[in-house]
Amino acid sequence: GLACSVYNVMGDFFKGTSADQDPRFQNKQKLLLSKMKFPESFSKRVDMKEVNLDIIKPWITEKVTEMLGFEDEVVVLFTFNELEKDRVRLHTRRRVLPACL
Repeated sequence: GLACSVYNVMGDFFKGTSADQDPRFQNKQKLLLSKMKFPESFSKRVDMKEVNLDIIKPWITEKVTEMLGFEDEVVVLFTFNELEKDRVRLHTRRRVLPACL
């Protein structure tokens, strides 16, 4: 067919650009973050092992609801999961490491 003949003529060479090279597919979030200004305190790292999430979860729920103007359980749970992600990863690594030894 036509597709086979075009492939044979072109061989393994493909014209054009990859998605990484095309400005239409650049990481929009990275670009947006580079344009935003944040307080100096945002650059400080936080050891999440030292944070008691049970205490701040009601505050997070309240602030998310305040920002959105309505209660959204999906956004709140996503926020909790993002904050707990490092704890789970660290706990899993500790558990798996002795089994590998």
